[in-house]
Amino acid sequence: MNDDAPHPPDRTDDELARLDITVLLRYGLTAEPGTRRTALFGDGAAAAAVVLDRLGTEPRSVAFLADTVRAGGLARAAELPEPLPRREAAVLVQEWLRAGTGLAGGIAADDTAATWLRAVATIIELKQLTRARDGST
Repeated sequence: MNDDAPHPPDRTDDELARLDITVLLRYGLTAEPGTRRTALFGDGAAAAAVVLDRLGTEPRSVAFLADTVRAGGLARAAELPEPLPRREAAVLVQEWLRAGTGLAGGIAADDTAATWLRAVATIIELKQLTRARDGST
């Protein structure tokens, strides 16, 4: 590994929460492997996890949504009246899902979105486990 290679800057949760996840999805879901895909699965997944965790979203709810996207596709999931249990999180996630429905990515985009949602669920779970272990809020 080249230590001289540029490393992405470390971002705080507040900085991540301000990222435009919809734009990252729009440009990353159908992108070839490279910077856009890396941004989506790196900062984008971390940002989505921060936002959803702050809204009290359980990781299992996001994982279930990932399974729904994989089974029925982005368009079907975007039609769900409540893709996540809490209203504010549901509205936000519907916006994210709709960002992917207009793309000409087909099943590949659906699978990428499902994989991304699984990553978001994993990060939320890790954040919650770390808080529980550290006894912080």
